[in-house]
Amino acid sequence: MRVITGSARGRRLLELEGLETRPTTDRVKEGVFSALQFDLDLFAGTGQMGIECLSRGAASAVFVDRRKDAAQLVKKNLALTNLQDRARVVNGDSLAFLAGTRETFDLVFLDPPYASGLLEQALERLTAPGFDILTPYGIIVAEHPADRRLAVPAGCRLRKTYRYGKIAVTLFRREGNE
Repeated sequence: MRVITGSARGRRLLELEGLETRPTTDRVKEGVFSALQFDLDLFAGTGQMGIECLSRGAASAVFVDRRKDAAQLVKKNLALTNLQDRARVVNGDSLAFLAGTRETFDLVFLDPPYASGLLEQALERLTAPGFDILTPYGIIVAEHPADRRLAVPAGCRLRKTYRYGKIAVTLFRREGNE
């Protein structure tokens, strides 16, 4: 697993042991980043998506993961790529982070464990009435199995779904923002 472009291009990232964290393939990463950049990485795992974003020039990124070993690994990978000065790592529950944050984000990346049901919960929380975590031009990027179709969250419109074999990445944009 490596950073594919930008200031940290080619740097290898450390990985977690076991099968609980599923790294995003380079092909999927390249596809996502050719479409956008973001600054909130929920269910961060190794931090590779947020690090890629920072490497490509994002001003800042927040990484959230409930696993202590994952949060520590994100910090190590940020140090390895010299991007820690523009990043914040939160070791905690992603849904609780969403409920408590007063920050707004241009882009939010969601890649929870596929069978957990957390993707739908996070989408619901991100788009709940009166909950303004997304900026007016905000985009949500959701990685999910290609055979699973996601419902369009309230207040959003489907921008596009990209398929990469068994993986799909769906982009939602706040409604009314072309």
